[in-house]
Amino acid sequence: MGLIAQDIITQILDRANIVDIIAGYIPLKQAGRNFKAPCPFHHEKTPSFVVNPDKQIFHCFGCGVGGNVISFVMRQERMEFPEALRFLAEKTGVEIPETETRNNPVHELRQQILRVNDVAAKHYHQNLISDKSDLAKSAREYLKNRGLSLDDAIKFQLGLALDGWDGLFKVLRAQNLSAGFLEKAGLAIAKNQGGGHYDRFRERIMFPILNARSEVVAFGARAMDKDNPAKYINSPETALYTKGQYLYGLNWAKEAVSKQDAVVVVEGYMDFITPFAAGVENIVASLGTALTIDQIRLIRRYTNNVVMLFDADPAGQSAMIRSLDLLVEEGMTVRVAALADGEDPDSFVRKYGAEEFKKAIANAQSLFDFKIKFLKKQHASGSVESNAKIAGEMLTTIAKFENAIVQAEYLKKLAQVLMVAPEALSLEMKKVKPVMTRVAPAELQPKVVVHPIRPVERNLLRLMLEEKDFVPLSRRDIVLADLQNAHVRDIVAKIFEMFDSGLEPTPTALLGCFEEQAILDTITGIVASEESIAGDRHKIYRDCTLRLRQESLKMRRQEILRQMDIARSSNDDKALEDLTVAFNQLIKG
Repeated sequence: MGLIAQDIITQILDRANIVDIIAGYIPLKQAGRNFKAPCPFHHEKTPSFVVNPDKQIFHCFGCGVGGNVISFVMRQERMEFPEALRFLAEKTGVEIPETETRNNPVHELRQQILRVNDVAAKHYHQNLISDKSDLAKSAREYLKNRGLSLDDAIKFQLGLALDGWDGLFKVLRAQNLSAGFLEKAGLAIAKNQGGGHYDRFRERIMFPILNARSEVVAFGARAMDKDNPAKYINSPETALYTKGQYLYGLNWAKEAVSKQDAVVVVEGYMDFITPFAAGVENIVASLGTALTIDQIRLIRRYTNNVVMLFDADPAGQSAMIRSLDLLVEEGMTVRVAALADGEDPDSFVRKYGAEEFKKAIANAQSLFDFKIKFLKKQHASGSVESNAKIAGEMLTTIAKFENAIVQAEYLKKLAQVLMVAPEALSLEMKKVKPVMTRVAPAELQPKVVVHPIRPVERNLLRLMLEEKDFVPLSRRDIVLADLQNAHVRDIVAKIFEMFDSGLEPTPTALLGCFEEQAILDTITGIVASEESIAGDRHKIYRDCTLRLRQESLKMRRQEILRQMDIARSSNDDKALEDLTVAFNQLIKG
């Protein structure tokens, strides 16, 4: 992957408005000059995530995470620094010339798979739109009967895998894409004998699975032969695609989800496409599985409000039940919608229309009401034992709510439904193992600074960041060794380096120089804080530098005394004499 020059990074930062970029992921609300939202990196009730448009930074005063638009994209999109730069460069129209090249095998493989998938999606789409075979005609007629127009097929990039064994393979090989990459993309399968490959997908309507950036990462495929036992098959997991990390339709729905601050989660491809095409645009599909932690966190980038609408069959209801507790653990507000018996979102919208579908969403019941109804059907005897089972499963869910008032209200409601004493449920509640709130993966966690920043170092750094006149003064009056906190020392060193090079060390410019999250957190924590240094700033500066020098001398004296003790204990008279001289000089100095 090529290295990107600093002036290009500066161009990207200048053009990428951090408010516009972040608002594409989470709903921001203006608060004075800043914007606020619940932090997307940890669960919280009161918004402490602040975006400062003047300084083009973000900072969460809850978990301490901060940075600029690049670091935000890195965390949200799980990208490395160069990938995030390229992502933003594309959005802002900045052209990135490569200054030098270095190989990154994983990145190159992912890029090759993206290229293979793109070629395959266009090939399948062309088959569906213009192929003259009977299979293609049947596929077009099938989609028409499902209520989809040509425009819908084009918008969702639907396609068709023909009935040949190597049609796609030949197309891809004609573009000099190696058989190895075709296999790694999951589009070709190696033959057991005689070598060679054949197409994985044949005689199937193709649904490209796109990521949030509208890149094709995998495919879903529906059999045209109604007698085929495998009605749907999907791409295998690849270096690019892991099942459970994507939501079908999110690339089309994310703006509506963010704007409406709510999302409807359905199961399959058509359950998404039909309502979306009819005007219900805040909808995504889970790709036929119970929601995973990764999918929930993907949703949480855009909203905390979820309406679950899975099929009414046992498999769909079980998948929904498994999803509910995870949603609660992740701090989401959850409701559950239901349709007429035997209907799924696709058939319901075709039969009753989008407005009736929206009414069903608006009438969604609470998580509590849905789960208690589900459990009472499962344990329908009404016996004491059945009630105990229902209570046990409901208490497990109730325990996942962090708010004690919410827990108390649900306990009261459960006691009324089961007609048991509230005190009994409270006793049982105490037996439920406390649930640790799920946190983001380790690589997304803010790094903890072991040694906190001393106020004197924080004040000096704040002065340097807020008023450029203090930079040359600090360059003259302090040495880096005077600074105990490693992150402050790194930041000040970079400020001095930029100053010596004739560059202005603004917070925005500094953030573009670091990738280590703890350093970004330190800069944004100081810059975003509404605290101000009151009083004569030049006097405060003199006090800071004097105290730094005094504390530095104190630490050096303590270190010499420690070494003197070691020299005495080891009877090293020469070392002791040298250290004594050094100590006396330090005192005189």
